[in-house]
Amino acid sequence: MNRYPLWKYLLVLITLVLGVVYSLPNLFGESPAVQVSTAKSSAKLDPALLGQVEDILKQEKITYEAVFLDTNGVKVRFENADTQINAKDVLQGKLGKDYVVALNLISRSPSWLRSIGALPMYLGLDLRGGVHFLLQVDMKAALDKAAERYVGDFRSALRKERVAYMGVSRDGQAVQVRFSSAAELEKGKKILNKEYPDLTFRDIDSGNDKLLIATLNLQAQKRIQEFALKQNIQTLHNRVNELGVAEPIIQQQGLDRIVIQLPGVQDTAKAKEILGRTATLEIRMVDEEKSDMTTLDKASKGQVPFGDEYYVERNGQPILVKKNVVLTGDYITDAGPGLDQQNGESVVHVTLDARGARIFKQATKENVGKRMAILLIEKGQAEVITAPVIREEIGGGRVQISGMANVQEATDVSLLLRAGALAAPMDIIEERTVGPSMGEENIKRGWHSTLWGFAAIAVFMIIYYMLFGSVSVLALGVNLLLLTAVLSLLQATLTLPGLAAIALTLGMAIDANVLINERIREELRNGNTPQAAIHAGYDRAFDTILDSNVTTMIAGLALFMFGSGPVKGFAVVHVLGILTSMFSAVVVSRALVNLIYGYRRKISKLSIG
Repeated sequence: MNRYPLWKYLLVLITLVLGVVYSLPNLFGESPAVQVSTAKSSAKLDPALLGQVEDILKQEKITYEAVFLDTNGVKVRFENADTQINAKDVLQGKLGKDYVVALNLISRSPSWLRSIGALPMYLGLDLRGGVHFLLQVDMKAALDKAAERYVGDFRSALRKERVAYMGVSRDGQAVQVRFSSAAELEKGKKILNKEYPDLTFRDIDSGNDKLLIATLNLQAQKRIQEFALKQNIQTLHNRVNELGVAEPIIQQQGLDRIVIQLPGVQDTAKAKEILGRTATLEIRMVDEEKSDMTTLDKASKGQVPFGDEYYVERNGQPILVKKNVVLTGDYITDAGPGLDQQNGESVVHVTLDARGARIFKQATKENVGKRMAILLIEKGQAEVITAPVIREEIGGGRVQISGMANVQEATDVSLLLRAGALAAPMDIIEERTVGPSMGEENIKRGWHSTLWGFAAIAVFMIIYYMLFGSVSVLALGVNLLLLTAVLSLLQATLTLPGLAAIALTLGMAIDANVLINERIREELRNGNTPQAAIHAGYDRAFDTILDSNVTTMIAGLALFMFGSGPVKGFAVVHVLGILTSMFSAVVVSRALVNLIYGYRRKISKLSIG
């Protein structure tokens, strides 16, 4: 009657073993560490860098626990924070500006646990320490940037339809087109109105000139601002990966603000440097009329001709590039590395959107035989990566960028272009740093709260229900073990509200065992035999346990769906705790009781108080 089949015992045993294995990484804690990642696309992230870092640390006689290379960079683990800070300063000085050296925390888990996917659960900012930023997106700049794009688009559209105009300029968030006659104005207005339905056009008479003024309508302004916010969030996600943050929080707050939380990051300055990083593309024409050696020599000494900028190509050749931008990275829809079929060089294949393809086609058509410079702008610094001669008109929206040093650089440049630049500038309006010591204090308090709560429940259950109370306490311990394992396996983020949810889960989980024990007592008072009382107690209490847990889970799911931040963290642990408590309270405790009483033929009394 009270015997499980062998497979159920094996199920409980396997679950316990897995629970122990996947909970184990949380006992090892974290070590102070330094992470070295690339600051420029031309810098390499390979085993040679790993050897270079090791050599520097050995030369400076800095002891470290471990050093390894992963997708985010080279990570070095140290015994204490003092050694970590010293190593950071030394590495930054030796490696130079091509690399970002940031302080971090990494797990001490042994490699055999990591190899089977057993990782510690992520800790939130309030438990692990880290940095918190609140950023304000400059929505006016986003609209200005959109208006600036329309200036070039209007020129291309009017030239294509052979409409005579005197000039196109931007005035704030409006674009002005000057015509010499009303007839040309009407013709241009009809064309632009058809191609750009998001704009509102009005014409005014300004003396001899006829002005057509285009402004964004309210729907278009709202769409541009929403896009700028989403684009910035996506770009920030791509950049945060460089800091090696396990579970960053990057989310919208209000209409124009973004919250960023980076648990485990101790170096606020480096975090700000990475978040502010830009990487975009600009295509400009080379000023070949002023590219004689005398002018170039003067330009190298600071006497740059008006309307030009002075650069040095990768092959060391000086070059004058016009300030006027033909095309920007805003028109890029995709970028990927590849090889030139003719000479086997590493290249980047760039795909432009429809508008960008049209602009590029027109620019190459008008400048056949001239050189076009492709600039990569990163961290505010522009670099001419290639300046090829335009052999023919290029259409179709597919552009090949040569001049890559190797496959790795082509891959890096592709990633940067896909990640994109910020759609609108942002300002940090709030900045907070939570130290690791404060996080440790919060963990201690949460741990002590859970421990004392568990101890109080255990004392009560053992005194009140005796042996069955001891079984309930063991089942409660299994519940805590399984909850920790599931959180670690799912790589959920544990926050201070999550610790509160664990304490609440323990209190709710014991309720199921109380229902079972009271039901068994009731069956004994009704005159049933001990074996029958055990069977009836578990079977008849199950429906009540299921109903109460399902209703509680519905509340937890509602918190997860409609809550945010700490509320979601609480809800995740709460819902997972309900699932593990159902298993431990019903299956595990029943298995223990079956092992104690199920194989006895004659039982005169149960130890249930």
